[in-house]
Amino acid sequence: MKVCVSAQGDNLDSSVDPRFGRCQYFVFVDTDTLEFEAVNNPNITGMGGVGIQSAQFIVSKGAEAVLTGNVGPNAFTTLQAANLKIITGVAGSVKEAVDNYKNGKYNSTNGPSVDSKFGMS
Repeated sequence: MKVCVSAQGDNLDSSVDPRFGRCQYFVFVDTDTLEFEAVNNPNITGMGGVGIQSAQFIVSKGAEAVLTGNVGPNAFTTLQAANLKIITGVAGSVKEAVDNYKNGKYNSTNGPSVDSKFGMS
């Protein structure tokens, strides 16, 4: 299964970013092999709509679940419409997050965890 983790760095030891739409990196991880691809978030400096744009990007990369600290209402709606599992409240390293997900330690969230515009500088 391919999951996407919002991250502050570009490897499995990086910390999970508490932001989704404006995270530094998206780390796509195969939960079976731990092979990964880290991608700079192309939407981090966007003026608006970055939650939706980031969610569309995640969907286009084939992820089946998103592990992040928080997700806003627009990103949540977009991810949910694409039938992705959305996990919020995630902290620690990317590898720890993936391990916890594989071991069933997380539950899917039922709604956004923050208001829109969360994480804007």
